[in-house]
Amino acid sequence: MELRVALLQLIPGKSQEENLRKAIDACVVAKEKDADVALLPEMWNNGYALPQDMDELRKMAITKDSDFVQSFRRLAFELQMAIGITFLEESSPKPKNSVVFFDRRGEEILHYSKVHTCAFDAEAVLQPGEDFYVADLDIGRDSVRIGSMICFDREFPESARILMLKGAEVILAPNACPMEINRLAALRTRAYENMVAVATCNYAEGQPDCNGHSTIFNGVPWRRDEPGVRDMCVLEAPGEEGVYVGTIDMDELRDHRSRDVMGDKYRHPEKYAILAEMK
Repeated sequence: MELRVALLQLIPGKSQEENLRKAIDACVVAKEKDADVALLPEMWNNGYALPQDMDELRKMAITKDSDFVQSFRRLAFELQMAIGITFLEESSPKPKNSVVFFDRRGEEILHYSKVHTCAFDAEAVLQPGEDFYVADLDIGRDSVRIGSMICFDREFPESARILMLKGAEVILAPNACPMEINRLAALRTRAYENMVAVATCNYAEGQPDCNGHSTIFNGVPWRRDEPGVRDMCVLEAPGEEGVYVGTIDMDELRDHRSRDVMGDKYRHPEKYAILAEMK
């Protein structure tokens, strides 16, 4: 079974209404390209705008029950395609950086807020999320266990590790930063060490501090009956705007997970107490 993931590598408009129209159009293109799930870049509703004035920031924040987010619930049902929509979420005491996934029936299956906010920079005005979550995504032909992490989460091995331990097979990761060799290497490593596929959707070139290069790493570094190793990158978009669709062979990934040594196979969690110590 194949999972087809559409990465909507876009440049935001000048208003939330424009972003809504642009994302809807891109989702329609994704469906025309036979995608099972479409993913937006990080905090799409306002184009990753982060005013440091809390009153201004709160004006941009919306709830998951807002017309903006619920438009994608309806669209997912109309297109019969799952959608991951990102937004600045209204929350107390501070807004959150969030994503909600709707399945092809328009049902909410996962709601995640960025745990590792960039508190050293503009995201100091945000409230971190509480945990990492997984959900079963029914794509009609089969069900795939998905999880999500957002941008800076990737720099912490614990993010993907927890998702793997909770059963994630595919991690869908909204993003808003330059995807250069070291960040791409981190994503590749998260896929390799956890035997998961990782699909990351970035803003296109033209968005400040972003450069496109959305990627999918399929989590399979070698095949049983082939010598040597193989490149896990099954898709790397160029810098330009576009709807880029890549395929993850779930049968191959599941076979790899069943027989290889990574992931949870030979861990020694009883020796990792220091990882949970509070500083």
